[in-house]
Amino acid sequence: MKLEILTKQENREIQNGIISKIRDLIIYKNLEPGDKLPAERVLSEKFDVSRTSVREAIQKLEFYGILNSKPQSGTFISNIGQIAMNGMIDDILSLEEQDFVSLVETRILLELKTVKLAAIRRTDEDLERIKFALDAYNKKMISGEDCLEEDLLFHLAVASASKNSTINTLMLLITPEIIVAYDKDRVCEGDVALSEIKKHEDIYSAILNQDPKLAKEKMKAHFSKLYDYIYGKDRDVKLKRK
Repeated sequence: MKLEILTKQENREIQNGIISKIRDLIIYKNLEPGDKLPAERVLSEKFDVSRTSVREAIQKLEFYGILNSKPQSGTFISNIGQIAMNGMIDDILSLEEQDFVSLVETRILLELKTVKLAAIRRTDEDLERIKFALDAYNKKMISGEDCLEEDLLFHLAVASASKNSTINTLMLLITPEIIVAYDKDRVCEGDVALSEIKKHEDIYSAILNQDPKLAKEKMKAHFSKLYDYIYGKDRDVKLKRK
């Protein structure tokens, strides 16, 4: 199964350009909270970009609470002052592409909490989903095929079982970037092979038995090679800072 890679530098630059133009439009038209933005088609023609790019930029501003889209009604400016809005947009435009270490650190911190919640809250349906992803991962690992995406799908299934929609959303947001980084750095090659199967099975078993403490321990053990990979010789020093 292939996961679509959504985050690319080209899209980021286009989105930032549209966001800047939307801000300029709001200032030029002296729009206030509750005022409606022009339709996507109008903005697309005005900015000379695709409607898809306009939609993605609007969704990004909506994600940060600057805009509010209402079905069948349009897109409106949220209840936020112009000074605050300008500051928030400046912050959005200054966001840099996440580096591999930052993404992995975020993933690990999320998953150590997620797996405990999954062990407590999982349902039979969640177990089936996790087991399905686990079997797909094991099959590819044993056959020597690239199993990166199956591995990530396993972890996404665990996140879903946590029943925490915010954590689940964050996992979905950072997953495409992690796939790009993993593909680039070839983390899953070589000896990161059959020994990893048992670690995944141990995580599943702890969730199955609803043992949150053991689930966290097994997830941490699973990440040990990843810690070594991203920190190298400085691993112990950097972990003490957390």
